[in-house]
Amino acid sequence: MSRNNNSLLTGNKVVVVLVFLLYLVHSSESLRPLFACDPANGLTRTLRFCRANVPVHVRVQDLIGRLTLQEKIRLLVNNAAAVPRLGIGGYEWWSEALHGVSDVGPGAKFGGAFPGATSFPQVITTAASFNQSLWEEIGRVVSDEARAMYNGGVAGLTYWSPNVNILRDPRWGRGQETPGEDPVVAGKYAASYVRGLQGNGAGNRLKVAACCKHYTAYDLDNWNGVDRFHFNAKVTKQDLEDTYNVPFKSCVYEGKVASVMCSYNQVNGKPTCADENLLKNTIRGQWRLNGYIVSDCDSVDVFFNQQHYTTTPEEAAAASVKAGLDLDCGPFLAIFTEGAVKKGLLTENDVNLALANTITVQMRLGMFDGNLGPYANLGPRDVCTPAHQHLALEAAHQGIVLLKNSGRSLPLSPRRHHTVAVVGPNSDVTETMIGNYAGKACAYTSPLQGISRYAKTLHQEGCAGVACSGNQGFGAAEAAARQADATVLVMGLDQSIEAETLDRTGLLLPGYQQNLVTRVAQASRGPVILVLMSGGPIDVSFAKNDPRVAAIIWAGYPGQAGGAAIADIIFGAANPGGKLPMTWYPQEYVAKLPMTLMAMRASGNYPGRTYRFYKGPVVFPFGFGLSYTTFTHSLAQNPLAQLLVSPYKINTAMFNSSSNSIKVSHANCGTFPKMPLHVEVSNTGEFDGTHTVFVFAEPPENGIKGLGVNKQLIAFEKVHVTAGAKRTVKVDIEACKHLGVVDEYGMRRIPMGEHKLHIGEIKHTILVQPQL
Repeated sequence: MSRNNNSLLTGNKVVVVLVFLLYLVHSSESLRPLFACDPANGLTRTLRFCRANVPVHVRVQDLIGRLTLQEKIRLLVNNAAAVPRLGIGGYEWWSEALHGVSDVGPGAKFGGAFPGATSFPQVITTAASFNQSLWEEIGRVVSDEARAMYNGGVAGLTYWSPNVNILRDPRWGRGQETPGEDPVVAGKYAASYVRGLQGNGAGNRLKVAACCKHYTAYDLDNWNGVDRFHFNAKVTKQDLEDTYNVPFKSCVYEGKVASVMCSYNQVNGKPTCADENLLKNTIRGQWRLNGYIVSDCDSVDVFFNQQHYTTTPEEAAAASVKAGLDLDCGPFLAIFTEGAVKKGLLTENDVNLALANTITVQMRLGMFDGNLGPYANLGPRDVCTPAHQHLALEAAHQGIVLLKNSGRSLPLSPRRHHTVAVVGPNSDVTETMIGNYAGKACAYTSPLQGISRYAKTLHQEGCAGVACSGNQGFGAAEAAARQADATVLVMGLDQSIEAETLDRTGLLLPGYQQNLVTRVAQASRGPVILVLMSGGPIDVSFAKNDPRVAAIIWAGYPGQAGGAAIADIIFGAANPGGKLPMTWYPQEYVAKLPMTLMAMRASGNYPGRTYRFYKGPVVFPFGFGLSYTTFTHSLAQNPLAQLLVSPYKINTAMFNSSSNSIKVSHANCGTFPKMPLHVEVSNTGEFDGTHTVFVFAEPPENGIKGLGVNKQLIAFEKVHVTAGAKRTVKVDIEACKHLGVVDEYGMRRIPMGEHKLHIGEIKHTILVQPQL
């Protein structure tokens, strides 16, 4: 087939030269390569892979059959080479859209008609909204802007976002990118955001192609001499199944994501990008991924040159492709795959299978067919629109968490608090508010600017930067606090403290920040509000226990409109409704706990991790967050008190008498009755507000080895309730989906016995029994 194509090329030299010149002219004018199947491309428009009415898989196979081995290999890497004889332009696969179109990857560039894009709050802040419809709407807006930039020739259509790793350890520098510590929340976030990015999937089409990363058990960057390139995560089957893999499974199953990225680290001695069980057997086999698997950048090079997993580079190339890797971010496969084929370590068909997965995604995106379809007219006017920027503000409103409000000190009143001292190293920041993996924001409103809209401000940084290595500015900050009717201290972290390649060593405020807060609080003549910017949790026990600190607000990294949102909440224009998506631990928790220990469950002196397994003291618990109003819960109707679980037939494989449980895989899940919970939420305060209804399940203690679960979030719903009103939230409890636990072998089981449901202050017991 390749020789025949070369003959065709020889016979049509003039045509090829003209097509290639047309390709170059088109590229220089619009910056986007000519579509391979563009009607102007006389060479390819009659070929089968260019017939839009032919099934995608047939088009893909036709195209692959026309490529030489060398051409195929240059398509295995992120900066895929052009194939001019087939009218195919080069393509950069690496773009990022974690919380807005970003120029971190080389696939998207700002400038000219596209000076910036809407920068939403960092993921950890958006996750705190617990609002699945908001997560999907942000994805929809981001993909609108991505398509507009693609149409303008300055961005691609494949975005390596979101990051859905579990925030296992509070020191992780990339925890800010994640939806937090709970696997159910991370999975729901993943599916919602991916649906927003990729569109409704009509006709197997993609708006843009999302990617869930970094698979799997990846949550250490650089801590105490251990870095992500050399780390071997030792993980039990139990923890892999009920924690680390949950968001990725949800991403593929529920979100129908187009891509999954394997991580740098090893899992139980094997690089994830060379692990056939993790990639080919699990992602593509069990979960049925309809898309491609990509490496984190230079992962294949890392497991050869730094982890020394194989003896030769050709063996490394072969190991990754045979394991199920389809695309290499980096040049490794472009350099060594041909040698692997010549040595018999790989076949050309192995390469074809990888290419089929990547080219299929490009076909689903319409990248060969011309700029047709519902997104063809998106352009510069569709980026940074007023509606998009308002959504960024609303997302910040919903994600900011009120942690303390002594004596209802907040909200402040513009009538009583005419002058506000605004103090701290994060008090007038802009780029800090958007965290990492961000692009160029449309515009910024800093905290100082936001507060200035409500009151006269007296501004003092107090110390230079969040490192706060000296106290030279403390006196001026104290003087400002003495003159003001209220004081807002904007403190916390930034990318110099927590970032990719940078994990924290502790949880306290950096440098002299704590001293600055304490001294200014002592000097202030009015209420003191402490605002914290950070991705990970901070031990602010001192401020929580200090009566002079009236209120504490966690803003995360609140995005381009963060300062406006902070001010709106401080002055009551918005009622805070965010809840913490992670536990805030005391410093003592991490003092004796290495980041390298991956176990989730407590054992011996090991305290366990996250609210599901840790039983010790906390600064603020998972799911905590105050409001300016009050909410109560009641069950609107009497739910079932008993569920009968029906296996297909009872035998020792299905019903384990020692653990008194049934394997979910052997249970007749389709016949179980759903247990409807109707939770009535009453707003008993004076402000309209939003509230998150959390439903936790506490399994029975019945002999399943190593279970150790305190409780597990099984459902959550966001509801808006006006003052004095009631709203009913319905949640259907399903035994297989919600009441299963994972045993030591990684098997999901339904324990028989009393399961306790926790809904706010309500506890409801369900007796689960086998129907014999």
